[in-house]
Amino acid sequence: MEIVDLSLVNWSRAQFALTAMYHWLFVPLTLGITVMIAIMESFYVKTGNEEWKKITKFWMKLFGINFAVGIASGLILEFEFGTNWSNYSWFVGDIFGAPLAVEGILAFFMEATFIAIMFFGWNKVGKKTHLTATWLTAVGANLSALWILVANAWMQYPTGVKFNPETARNEMTSFWEVLFSPMAVDKFLHTVSSGFLLASVFVIGISCWFLLKKRETALAKKSILIAAVFGLFSSCYVIWTGHNSASTVAKVQPMKLAAFEGLNDGGEGVGLIAIGVLSPTKKNEKNPNLKEVGFSIKMPKFLSFMATGKFNGYVPGINELLEGDSRHGVMSIREKMRRGRIAVDKLKEFKEAQKSGNTMLVQSLKAEITNDIFQQNYFKYFGYGHVDDPNKLVPNVPLTFYSFHIMVLLGFFFVLFFIVSLVFLMKNKIQQYKWFLWTAIFSIPLVYLTSQAGWITAELGRQPWVIQDLMPTWSAVTRISSGAVQVTFWLFAVLFAILLIAELKIMFRQIKIGPKKQ
Repeated sequence: MEIVDLSLVNWSRAQFALTAMYHWLFVPLTLGITVMIAIMESFYVKTGNEEWKKITKFWMKLFGINFAVGIASGLILEFEFGTNWSNYSWFVGDIFGAPLAVEGILAFFMEATFIAIMFFGWNKVGKKTHLTATWLTAVGANLSALWILVANAWMQYPTGVKFNPETARNEMTSFWEVLFSPMAVDKFLHTVSSGFLLASVFVIGISCWFLLKKRETALAKKSILIAAVFGLFSSCYVIWTGHNSASTVAKVQPMKLAAFEGLNDGGEGVGLIAIGVLSPTKKNEKNPNLKEVGFSIKMPKFLSFMATGKFNGYVPGINELLEGDSRHGVMSIREKMRRGRIAVDKLKEFKEAQKSGNTMLVQSLKAEITNDIFQQNYFKYFGYGHVDDPNKLVPNVPLTFYSFHIMVLLGFFFVLFFIVSLVFLMKNKIQQYKWFLWTAIFSIPLVYLTSQAGWITAELGRQPWVIQDLMPTWSAVTRISSGAVQVTFWLFAVLFAILLIAELKIMFRQIKIGPKKQ
């Protein structure tokens, strides 16, 4: 087994997580607010009411500030694949590079072109042409997100590829299988709709600030109406896509699903924890490394229904996934490790035959490795061949558990939030309820917390895999000194903090100015 500097792995993961989480502060707002801006401008073009134009331009300016910083952080993120994760980039460059390239084309060509018209074309092109550019900016932003999410989904569920032993790389066999894999579809729909939800809360919160200050009442109420309706539909859709995502995760990443619920021991008719706390002292009898749920309020049999579509369906826990459960067709980790080592050894044998110039053996081994049966039975578990302890394949259960439940609970809170917003607005009493106006303002950081918790759940829950079942983090990392990664980590942390403070100051200043001086 190759000796790896775990400090290097941990610092590389920390740096990538820092960059990704910072980048994700800006992306979801971009996805949702562009659509609402396009809706607002559509009302302006339809009615000719200048109030709608003023509203559109105000929110457009806040979008522009957010978009500029998001682009800068996204560039750093993509470079880190080469600087910190070069082994990963080599192993899957032929598949991972394709969606990233399409994403770059959309982000820097399609989006940039139409954003320019959207911001600077008000008095240079006709109303309908400008509206078209605004809608295409919204479409471009969301299509840009599609490709990076397709790439991420492939890492969670590698499909549509075949391993080439001559290059030691995965090569795409079906672009459409990659694009339309269940994981890619679920991830795109859930992530984009969560961005819509976040942007809706953002718009309502800022609009409520205007109402508290008794300023721009018409702008605030019209914006709340658009955002509340848009947000209500988006929040309901987030719940539906979240259910679909959980069903897919149950099939292809069962360890992640078990971590979501702190499910150490599975079974049939398993309940879903609505509210729960992990015990700091109570240890699992089978595995002392696992945490037990100390207190919980459960929805009976709902986890089984969510995972299998049946209320009495079988859901494996962490112990069953580690030890195996032959009655339900669950393969043990040690069996997967055995098969993975066969795949790793076969690849080493192939490379040695290449070096020795044994052409006949090379051709024989190549035919064996690329055979569909070998790929399905052995190479499918290639990453397990680099694992020396089954317990390393259990993610951080406490952090995954709490992130998942924070995301879910706040997700339902926002459904109620949008309903209350609409009711108060329709009764024309929203200004009377200062408690609600303050709740709306403080819901802005809450919705960002929800968004970050969602990604922590998705990414931490699949650890230690960079590519599910094919490559663990310690095999993917670039072999550089951990000290170099630590230096860049702190440099990025300082840079991101400065940029965030600057972005917030500019954003707050523009909100205080309001639309009158636009």
